[in-house]
Amino acid sequence: MIEAIRDAMDVSMARDERVIVYGEDVGFFGGVFRCTQGLQAKYGKNRCFDAPISESGIVGSAIGMAAYGLKPCVEVQFADYVYPAYDQIVSEAARLRYRSNGDFTCPIVVRMPTGGGIFGGQTHSQSPEALFTHVSGLRRWCRPIRMMPRGCSSRRSRIRTR
Repeated sequence: MIEAIRDAMDVSMARDERVIVYGEDVGFFGGVFRCTQGLQAKYGKNRCFDAPISESGIVGSAIGMAAYGLKPCVEVQFADYVYPAYDQIVSEAARLRYRSNGDFTCPIVVRMPTGGGIFGGQTHSQSPEALFTHVSGLRRWCRPIRMMPRGCSSRRSRIRTR
């Protein structure tokens, strides 16, 4: 799965210079699960970089960047930490196109690992994805439990850069 996610970001970054990747430890370190490993070396520190530990700040800055033409793919280290950014996602990102009468769009990707597969206890094992399912203006994608990584790297599942 990790290789498929990295491949999707790599292909998207190669295809469109407006795609940038950032989040907690995703630059030099390559992310907590190494999903972004090698991207900073390949695309530079301006397109793959670390962000401060501030989920609301990460998502809020991604919304601003998207409104001005970039296509950020940001990582929230664990889904458990998305709650401070929840208001930014549902009140700003999801509604920006409607509120601006189509003048602005918000092409962002917010990646976050969910579930209890790493045995991380109460702060690394939550699955809040259902909260986003019922928000107009958002598209949510979660991998099916039985999906193999090779299937995830097909062209259909890569990050879209319209």
